[in-house]
Amino acid sequence: MATHDDEDESAGVIAGVLGGIALCVVAVIYAGGGLVRMPQAVAAVEIAPIGEPLAKVYFDVGQAKLLDADKEVVAQTMDAMAAKPSAIVLLSGFHDPSGNAQQNAVLAKQRAEAVRDALIAGGVDAKRIKLRRPETTLGSGSPQEGRRVEIRVQ
Repeated sequence: MATHDDEDESAGVIAGVLGGIALCVVAVIYAGGGLVRMPQAVAAVEIAPIGEPLAKVYFDVGQAKLLDADKEVVAQTMDAMAAKPSAIVLLSGFHDPSGNAQQNAVLAKQRAEAVRDALIAGGVDAKRIKLRRPETTLGSGSPQEGRRVEIRVQ
């Protein structure tokens, strides 16, 4: 008789657990209006640069601060954007292959962001500005070429 009671008790526990799971599923469906969706990875879109850059902004070694002399590129970019109302501004930050590649890429991105921030402050719509992944300069170019951001209106 004791084993029969144990089986009944186990069956009751199992039924209770299954009932609780069913209620949780129903609650999630009604509370959220549907099933919970997992976020999906967004593929990075690489925009190829077209033609020559409108301008190049050069930075001091190890710096991401836009120099006062380079702020004239904002007006130049605004003029180009006015001539092409559906165009985007494509910013490409560069770094040289020396030193720590990861730190250089971060610095190149910060430089491109500094140019982006100046363009936004100058009146360029942020939705029209795209940043490319930082690139490494190759070849025998000057060290200054490894500390630049190229601006294209395309």
